[in-house]
Amino acid sequence: MAIKKQFLKSKPVCKVTFTLDAEEAKKVAVVGSFNEWNEKATPLKKLKNGSFKGTVDLESGASHEFRYLVDGTYVNEQEADSFAWSDYAGAENSVLSL
Repeated sequence: MAIKKQFLKSKPVCKVTFTLDAEEAKKVAVVGSFNEWNEKATPLKKLKNGSFKGTVDLESGASHEFRYLVDGTYVNEQEADSFAWSDYAGAENSVLSL
């Protein structure tokens, strides 16, 4: 699992690249506060090495809660900036601080 942040100088946007090693998975998406937890909004693309990868433009100066959805199961990002408890989910969410 990995998160790469690239802050743009021209505008208040950060390009965030999510990478998840999930060779056995058929479908992986990132769901979070930035896409209203919509499992269809941010699917990750499967690469030849078996990992899944996708990039999202997010507003700089904000924090976002998110999780990966791997074949219907929620998974946290171990390299997240922090974690926050969600009473709605009954679990911790990963937090991305930009």
